[in-house]
Amino acid sequence: MRRFSLLLLAGSMTATAVVVSPSASRADDGQIAAGIIGGLAAGTLLGAAVAQPPRYYAPAPVYVAPPPSCYWTRGQAMWDEYRGVWVRPRIQVCD
Repeated sequence: MRRFSLLLLAGSMTATAVVVSPSASRADDGQIAAGIIGGLAAGTLLGAAVAQPPRYYAPAPVYVAPPPSCYWTRGQAMWDEYRGVWVRPRIQVCD
């Protein structure tokens, strides 16, 4: 987007300079040389601003909490009336 806006600015400046001052060229006191040198300097600065490579930044560090340490173990013995047996269900214990 920045490059596009700079190119649009350069184009509009060029179009304005052509439309606003359509005077005849004369070599009075080196004005042509000054205009050429100034134009080259402005073009160099504008070209350098447009041609810069994109900058990449490292993302901000993010703190990630460690996962909880969990393990599976046997719970307390319970009487299962449907099956008619004592069972010890597996339960998950997290610290």
